[in-house]
Amino acid sequence: MPSGTILIADDDTAIRTVLSQALGRVGYDVRATSNAATLWRWASQGEGDLIVTDVVMPDENAFDMIPRIKRARPDLPIVVMSAQNTLMTAITAAERGAYEYLPKPFDLNELIRVVDRAMSEPKESALPRAKSDEEEKMPLIGRSAAMQEIYRVLARLMQTDLTVMISGESGTGKELVARALHDYGKRRHGPFVAINMAAIPRELIESELFGHEKGAFTGASQRNAGRFEQAEGGTLFLDEIGDMPMEAQTRLLRVLQEGEYTTVGGRTSIKTDVRIVAATNRDLRQLINQGLFREDLYYRLNVVPIRLPPLRERAEDIPDLVRHFLKQGEAQGLPHKTIDAEGMEYLKRYRWPGNVRELENLVRRLAALYTEESIGSQVIEMELAEPSVGPAVEIELGEETLSSAVERIIGREFAKFGADLPPAGLYERILRDVERPLLSLSLAATKGNQIKAAHLLGINRNTLRKKIRELDVHVMRGLG
Repeated sequence: MPSGTILIADDDTAIRTVLSQALGRVGYDVRATSNAATLWRWASQGEGDLIVTDVVMPDENAFDMIPRIKRARPDLPIVVMSAQNTLMTAITAAERGAYEYLPKPFDLNELIRVVDRAMSEPKESALPRAKSDEEEKMPLIGRSAAMQEIYRVLARLMQTDLTVMISGESGTGKELVARALHDYGKRRHGPFVAINMAAIPRELIESELFGHEKGAFTGASQRNAGRFEQAEGGTLFLDEIGDMPMEAQTRLLRVLQEGEYTTVGGRTSIKTDVRIVAATNRDLRQLINQGLFREDLYYRLNVVPIRLPPLRERAEDIPDLVRHFLKQGEAQGLPHKTIDAEGMEYLKRYRWPGNVRELENLVRRLAALYTEESIGSQVIEMELAEPSVGPAVEIELGEETLSSAVERIIGREFAKFGADLPPAGLYERILRDVERPLLSLSLAATKGNQIKAAHLLGINRNTLRKKIRELDVHVMRGLG
């Protein structure tokens, strides 16, 4: 049966009562207080075998007190609770020497498991540097349970060099996680170098990664430093690792096994000190079964796996993300905007195939293109509507269809000059003869609503307005 004394500090009476009863029922002695001063007095006098404390206390922030406790009693485990559920909170808890961080609200059974583990295997944490709370600069946003777990994992990894494999759909923020590991970890003073395997011709990947010597291949007129050399002492982010060709996989495996590599065309091994963070949106297990990815390399890279959930699985984070992107837009010169309640509910119901990247692009587009300060669901629905895919539709221009009008113009131009080519500028003449009636018809069909007309034409609203001015297209007043 568990034994030992737990010190609880929280200014919320209900939380103190619930925690005291839950821990008391499993066999622990419990002492509870509502302020940091009493907690410090108990701890400094040698009382208690473990602390469970809230961060925000009426008389002192727990993050300011933890270093003092750790200096006096370095072996005393401290479990931190907080309703400020951000990545920075998790990182700060780890940096100040907390044993564990639990975001509020939390499951009581989980708290008991953490306490049991800490009491049976107390961990001594080194006291790292302090960091100011700059949450507006944090790369990851969200208070959902899924994101809280990611924050906790990242906080544990910050001061390690373990190789990390980040998986998730496109647009979920894999590079942001890699940057967080670097920017808040012990390699933050070194370079962060990223390479996307899918964006580089396969025959050049080895040269890009490991560099090449002069004369190594046709066109190699001088020595070139690879990404490993550029990332020395820092972090190398290998994005879309599933697209790496087998030859490069073999060379990468050697780096992970032996900590050294050779340049393309080189003969001397080069020692390397680089942390590897890889990412993929593909099923590497399936690639292994297809013979497209080395299984031994997979195990070397997948030391610590992190799966980023798609945005549809953490819809409760969307309001925080929207506010963050709107604030970023203002800082970059975009006008102040808000999303009304109905608009926000629509965003939370949408499936987000492009994930966070799609949401960010939408928010920036809304802020840039629409004049109203508060944007509602109707505008958002129109922006997110997918163009219909189906058979080609003929647009009538008076008594003609669009295709017959273009055919007539081309035939007319060529008829003027016989077998010779007409003078340059046919494209512009077709646009001039067709574009103006096309815009007029689109505006008429949408009763002058420029937003709907732009959506119908597949262009943005600013482009439509520019065309209307340039071509002097009549617009029905009071709409659009």
